Order: sequence, then structure tokens, then C-alpha cells
Amino acid sequence: MQITKQRYYTPEEYLELEEAADYKSEYIDGQIIPMAGGTINHNRISLNLSAALNFAFRQQDYEVFMGDVRLWIPQKLTYTYPDVMILAGEPEFFNNRKDIILNPQIIVEVLSKSTKGYDREDKFQAYRTISTFQEYLLIDQTRIHVDQFSKTGKKQWTLREYDEEDEAIALVTVPFEISLQDLYNKVKFEPVEFEGESADVEGLG
Repeated sequence: MQITKQRYYTPEEYLELEEAADYKSEYIDGQIIPMAGGTINHNRISLNLSAALNFAFRQQDYEVFMGDVRLWIPQKLTYTYPDVMILAGEPEFFNNRKDIILNPQIIVEVLSKSTKGYDREDKFQAYRTISTFQEYLLIDQTRIHVDQFSKTGKKQWTLREYDEEDEAIALVTVPFEISLQDLYNKVKFEPVEFEGESADVEGLG
């Protein structure tokens, strides 16, 4: 993640620049950071999950938002674009702006090589300052692997890992389940090498 300029931007300046920008950037305590471009696998995983969530919640009081909706984290002075957010009830908008929300219950990030460390550490720490935040999914786009963090108490989280095609992820805080086969539907993994020999890892679906 590369910082555009070594200077301090106010949140208001960031929003003005973001309105006119040709690409999305995050804002972290005065710094504007361009977001990495998405991949086909990233897009497929996000769409697979969002479509399943949207269908499952059609008669329930939950909403699903994809990567174009901005999240404001006041305690960390951070604006970010989570890949998928699930809200319970009505969205809380920042300053009545319909493109900035404050109250996600579940956040999902599809990991990329350039941001996976940030998503696991600093970003997760920032998300934990949100009072409504209860569950976090980190989805690997290069192999079948998902980490699921769920809040069990004040400053207490549990981790469950999924890495088998025949497993299903059941969310803890909302009534939803999806198989890894459906989550990774049509995802094509890059060839990997074992002991000097190349071997293709097939996509699912």
C-alpha cells in the first residue's frame, strides 16, 4: 500500500478528492492510500457471497452492501471500503450521506497479496472499535481458505478456519450458511509448484 503524498489531509479534503477521483482510495488518520485494483477472483468471490446473502435475507431485516459503500470509523479517523458488509436493521449514515455508513455487524474482506497483512492486523483492529461489529470473514482468493472471527465477549474473539471444499461456513451472528464450493464457484486458482514441478489447482464450479 503506497501513500500518495507525505502530508496531512483532513477527512473533508479526502471526501472532496474522492468525489473527483478516477479510482478509490482509503483514508487513514490523515493519509490517503490508493486501493489495489481488484482481480477476477476477487470479484467472483465477492459476487458469489453477496448474491447468496441478498437472496437469503430477502424476507429478513438485514442489508448487504458491496465494495462501493464507504465505512467511517471515527475512533481511528479512517474511511475504508469493505468488500462486503452486513447490517442488522436500518443503516446509520454519517452526516446524512447515503454513501457512508457507521454500523456494520459483519465485515468481509477478500484478501489480496498487497493488503492481506493489513486486513488481518491494523484493519481488524480498527474494525473492532465499531460497537456494532460482531463478525469478520477473511477469504483467500488464491486457495480454498477462510478465517472466521466472531465476538464472544468484551475484547474476546474466537477463530474458526475453513479449508475443505465440502465444508460450509455458518455465520454466527446472523442466520446464513454457504458452502465453500458455492463461495468459490467459478474461481480459477493460479498454478502452484510442488518440489520444482508445476501443477494446476482447478477452480470450483
